[in-house]
Amino acid sequence: MQQKRQMSESMILGIVLTLAGGFQDAYSYNGRGGVFANAQTGNIVLLGQNLAMGRWETALHYLFPLLSFLLGVFAAEWIRSLCERVRVLHWRQVILLGEIILLVFAGLFPDTMATFANVLLSFACAMQVESFRKFRGIPCATTMCIGNMRSATEHLYHYLRTHDPEQKRRSIHYYVIILVFAVGAALGAVLTIALGRGAIWIAAVLLLIGFLLMFSKGEQEAQEAL
Repeated sequence: MQQKRQMSESMILGIVLTLAGGFQDAYSYNGRGGVFANAQTGNIVLLGQNLAMGRWETALHYLFPLLSFLLGVFAAEWIRSLCERVRVLHWRQVILLGEIILLVFAGLFPDTMATFANVLLSFACAMQVESFRKFRGIPCATTMCIGNMRSATEHLYHYLRTHDPEQKRRSIHYYVIILVFAVGAALGAVLTIALGRGAIWIAAVLLLIGFLLMFSKGEQEAQEAL
């Protein structure tokens, strides 16, 4: 008998979370001092560049989000372990609730406290990327694109060589996720410029939609970790 797939692996949830992921990156870059909430590679480059130029204070704007990202991964695993012992909500729902709270608070910080907002955003993004890794049975990231780009093109090559429909399905899956991320980033950029620091609450609403989606019967029946 075919195993019922969890809602936390569904394509609709992947799209919602990816929209939020792209939105957060554009928000932090355009509205919070040119720092990436998700793309920590960019932050490492900018950290190294500022350190090399002796811009110590500016370097801290990139160091703190990096450290916060590491803590976010740690926190996600801790929440997962805790929820396996105390089963009230699915552990991924708890992660989303935590993200929503962090994004709400991030939108409250004034421009003079952009670093604190970026710390919260990076923490939230780390929890998301650690907790949601697979959709429709395909490993996938919702907060960054480089791995998805590699996988999409790899599967496209194998499809063109073998005409295997599964390779085609996987390639399309990745390219759709990449497109959705770009749409989320575009929305994040436009709305951040138009609405200011409170624009991040739109991403929080997207995460709330994801949280509610996970109350499906299939998700409630599947509490085991991936």
